[in-house]
Amino acid sequence: MAKYSPETAQAKKDRLKAEAEARKGGNKSEHIGPKPLHVKFGLNHVTTLVEENKAKLVVIAHDVEPIETMTFLPALCRNKNIPFVVVKNKARLGKLVHLKNATCLALTDVRKEDLTDFGALQTAFKAQYNDNKQTLRHWGGGLMGIKNQHMMAKRERAREIELAKKANM
Repeated sequence: MAKYSPETAQAKKDRLKAEAEARKGGNKSEHIGPKPLHVKFGLNHVTTLVEENKAKLVVIAHDVEPIETMTFLPALCRNKNIPFVVVKNKARLGKLVHLKNATCLALTDVRKEDLTDFGALQTAFKAQYNDNKQTLRHWGGGLMGIKNQHMMAKRERAREIELAKKANM
């Protein structure tokens, strides 16, 4: 993912200056070169990308504080069928985007030469995180406690007595 790191402030400044010079020379197109592909970062931005189905891969840091800010993101990715992966350190994610730390990243598009590797990563992460039945917890089995079972049986008997009275009338 290092090659999809966003451009630095100086690189962006140089790119915009080159575009301005080209426009001054008579070229009226909006973008002179190809649109730079880079990772998107930040919880709000990544959440929006996932909701709009624009994200192709989401990378989440495991050591986010408070954890409640990130707990919905894996469920959202599963719901939208977007592969995600949980990595070890938010500082490592931050290093990719020229910050101290980053909670999550999203890739929206990749270059043509990386498509096969990216597809392999997507299927591996989808199998490991999205489709893994061990990570999806199923609590309870739909069984009520003994007191609740007795209460429900008592209600059922009362309902049957009521129906029998109505049938005799």
